[in-house]
Amino acid sequence: MKDNAVDTVASVPVAVVGAGPAGLMLAHLLGRAGVEAIVVDTRSRREIESTQRAGILEAGTARDLVETGVGDRILREGHEHEGIELRFGGRPHRIHFKELVGASTWLYPQTEVFIDLADARARDGGTVHFGIRDTEVLDVTTRAPRVRFTAPDGARHEIRARYVVGADGSRSMCRELVPQERRVRYGKDYPYAWFGILAEAPASAPELVYADSEHGFALISRRTDAVQRMYFQCDPHESPGDWPDDRIWETLQARVAGEDGFRLHEGPVLEKTVLRFRSFVQEPMRWGSMALAGDAAHTVPPTGARGLNLALHDVKVLADVLLRALSGAGDAVLDEYQPRALQRVWRAQNFSSWMTRLLHTAPGATPFDRRRQLGELDNVVGTRAGRAYLAEQYTGWPSGSPA
Repeated sequence: MKDNAVDTVASVPVAVVGAGPAGLMLAHLLGRAGVEAIVVDTRSRREIESTQRAGILEAGTARDLVETGVGDRILREGHEHEGIELRFGGRPHRIHFKELVGASTWLYPQTEVFIDLADARARDGGTVHFGIRDTEVLDVTTRAPRVRFTAPDGARHEIRARYVVGADGSRSMCRELVPQERRVRYGKDYPYAWFGILAEAPASAPELVYADSEHGFALISRRTDAVQRMYFQCDPHESPGDWPDDRIWETLQARVAGEDGFRLHEGPVLEKTVLRFRSFVQEPMRWGSMALAGDAAHTVPPTGARGLNLALHDVKVLADVLLRALSGAGDAVLDEYQPRALQRVWRAQNFSSWMTRLLHTAPGATPFDRRRQLGELDNVVGTRAGRAYLAEQYTGWPSGSPA
């Protein structure tokens, strides 16, 4: 379709493929500095808004959203968590973030972050094209890359930019533009998954509960005060349709049960999903005039709540280098992007993998494996160093850190 005529041509410094939180946050940051960016996405705004995604924001992520004018609702409607609870051996153990590292996290769903950013783009006059098709990203190895697409009304458009950013998610088309012989992909598929539910019920706990038991792992979170999000470890090949509500609640209750009598508030199950675990990183994160951000470049297991935070950190770094490149520093400054982003990415891969192994039972685990795992859990909660390590990793690294 490269040679087909287009109906309109727009020229901007930056074109962004992908209107999730990463792409919209990048456009927002650039816009605040007076640099125009056009964002495109194959999904409609309604489709993105209706995709329910959990969200734990690191202290720094929440602060960045608030300080750039898109975080007012976080403070009004989000839930600040000063810690989490680890349950194992039938007993609760609190990891108090504020006491240990002076930071907290915010429970605020990714869906709401998207809504806030989309509203900010509309408020500030930014251009976002939702529901497009036939997307092409061209000439990324030149100084004049282009993005072509068909709008919902059938019109064909072209964006001419100085830089293109691929923020188009875990099924990214942009990352495929890096030649196979020039890219390296690191990955790991985990032998288990999460069975996730949304349930209409009151909150069962004020903060997240990570539970380990002889019956398996469970995570207790919330969506709103009236709708709760919960997960339990399952086989990756489980079918949600095989799990009636009674079986789901019986499984969850068994996994959080303990000598303190803790029980979950039950209610109708509104949604069931099976979430497979995978770690993935592609290098390079920049190819010519194109950069990759968020899930287009890397994914992590959900255990450590790093995915959204990594994506927003990527675009924070990327906005900095793009603004300097466009202000006269030239392409050389873009070489800073990958090492600055990847340092945090690999830290997060390590933490997410560690926490996943800490809390989940691998297929074929022996009694020794199980007792060793309980010893590690006891070492984490029973020593200040162990608790502080978990707290610092979970809340995000200090703002003074190079990552």
